[in-house]
Amino acid sequence: MAYLRLMRPQQWVKNVFVFAGLVFGRKLDHLPSVTDALLGFVLLSLVSSAVYVMNDVHDREEDRLHPRKRLRPLASGAVSIPAATMLIAGLLAVSLGGSWLLDRGFFLCAITYLVLQLFYTFSFKHVALLDVITIGVGFVLRAIAGAVLVHVEISHWLVVCTFTLCLFMGFSKRRCELAALNGTGGTDAGAHRRTLLVYTPDLLNHMTTVTAGIAVMSYVLYAVDARTVGYFGTNYLMYLTPLVVFAIFRFALLVEHGRVDGPTEVVTRDRPFQAAVLLWGICAWAVVYHGTKIAAWLRKLADVPPAN
Repeated sequence: MAYLRLMRPQQWVKNVFVFAGLVFGRKLDHLPSVTDALLGFVLLSLVSSAVYVMNDVHDREEDRLHPRKRLRPLASGAVSIPAATMLIAGLLAVSLGGSWLLDRGFFLCAITYLVLQLFYTFSFKHVALLDVITIGVGFVLRAIAGAVLVHVEISHWLVVCTFTLCLFMGFSKRRCELAALNGTGGTDAGAHRRTLLVYTPDLLNHMTTVTAGIAVMSYVLYAVDARTVGYFGTNYLMYLTPLVVFAIFRFALLVEHGRVDGPTEVVTRDRPFQAAVLLWGICAWAVVYHGTKIAAWLRKLADVPPAN
């Protein structure tokens, strides 16, 4: 059980970005593409687990200063360093070997993601702003890997929307960490993560506000873009903006009031947030795959004369 906790399977939800290309490339009805996307999700999850174990090995002393992270298997001593090293080797052998066999382009994305995360673990996480930007780029690589895997065009809007949304979540995570360490920074926060000596609650509030606004505007611009409207045959994705706004602002509300430890807890536990995302997903699927039919039906409905 300690080894499974060390792999952090609850964090695998972050790899759902792999399915963005499958959904918006309209390949949900193509079984080979669905199968490849599912395999890609599993393989990237194993790569990310290897990175989490590396991170825990590297940060075990700092984690012992955190009220919750001190309970992690390596920080608490439940798993030894040699055992964790063997686990890393096994996860990388399976995930990278499987990626190579699945698709060479996907393998390149997986390797790039791994190298980026190594830079993050050993260097970038200690540099304010660069730490969160690196997290955002990691999510973009997940989305690109999924698009490459199912052989659809990589939309610039996919990159922009993913990156800005993940910047918002990254700064929110730092806000949660600062709140967990008494909310004021100082030596306790800095001992756990050096960048928390630079970040302040007011600065992080400003950054989450700005990135939340950019994320919403990126979605709106994507929804009304001529290529999007032409591809889906309708601009109805724009009318789902209230759901996007609710989900992002609900996320910000939970972080501001200290009700969550980080983005993963919001995604996996908060029912209103989950309901908004689920409803948006259902409506987006309807627009992407049946938008033209829906538009025609609504036009026909609008032409019906009023009842006498």
